[in-house]
Formats: sequence, C-alpha cells, structure tokens
Amino acid sequence: MTKKMVLILGGVRSGKSRHALERARECGDAVLFVATAEAGDEEMQARIEAHRMERNKNWSTLEVKRHLGKAIGEYTGSIETVLIDCMSLLVSNVMMWLPESASETEVSQQLSDELDAMLSVYAKGSATWIIVSNETGLGVVPPYRSGRIFRDSLGRLNQQLAQHADEVVWMAAGIPVRIK
Repeated sequence: MTKKMVLILGGVRSGKSRHALERARECGDAVLFVATAEAGDEEMQARIEAHRMERNKNWSTLEVKRHLGKAIGEYTGSIETVLIDCMSLLVSNVMMWLPESASETEVSQQLSDELDAMLSVYAKGSATWIIVSNETGLGVVPPYRSGRIFRDSLGRLNQQLAQHADEVVWMAAGIPVRIK
C-alpha cells in the first residue's frame, strides 16, 4: 500500500473518529493511535475510556498533548498507519500551554512549529497518516477572544493540513464525503 495522508474533517459528533478507526482497520494491525485528549474531569475521562474501547487491542497508543511530530518520530515500534485524533484538541493544548495574554501570532507560530515537525516525520516515513480535526468555521463567532483565536487558528491549521493531504474527507451525519 502506498503511503498517503488523509484528513477527516467535520463537526462535533459527525462520525469523524468512527470513520478514522474504520480507515485505520483497513490498513492492518500496525497502527499507532496518537491521542491528544486530556481528562480534565470525570466526563472527559469517560469519553476517553469509551474511545479506548473502540480501538483494536493490538494497536499501539501514544497519549501526547503537544509535540506530536517529536513523539511520533521517537516511536520505535513498527507502524504502517498513524491515526491522530484530533487536531482541535492539539490546538486547545497549545493554547492552554501559552499564557492567556498570548497573541494570535504566538499561537499560530506554535501551531506552525507543530505542523512542520509532523510533516517532517511524515515525509521521512512510509506510514499512511489519518488525521482527524473539527471544522469550527460553520458556527457563530465566539463572544470571547480566546474562542476566536482558537477557531481561527484551527481553521488555518486545517487549511494547511488539507493542502498537504492526499485525501480530504468531510463527515456529515456519519456519512463520509470525499472533497479532495
């Protein structure tokens, strides 16, 4: 199988993660699942546990809040597929690491560094990458500064990922629609 990068976009509960899992299962058992979620409360812990139960038991998992490229690049196991779920939580994690007064430019620079490191690791390897991200540009404009920076930063990151992706899938009501 020839390596490729697949970006799966959609709104909340649109079926992105389920579709990504299905795609990864089609690639075989040598899957590295990269989880960016952090359990900040009991409800989020329950969500993370539910997601863990959906994965194949023989897949490897990296739980990484930031520096995904570095973590994936340092992974020593055999992988044919990297599944990253999800970029929106990476953006949130980067923003939480920065001071609250950080500018949109500072957030963009951190995300650019993240993306550059990921793309470098992807280019050097032979694995197919499946990347999940939320589309936040279809809703209302957030009433607070950090919400607007998050939405805009994730939107720009999604655009950059889509430029590099070989395939882009839009999820709507559990139905995958190939847009690239």
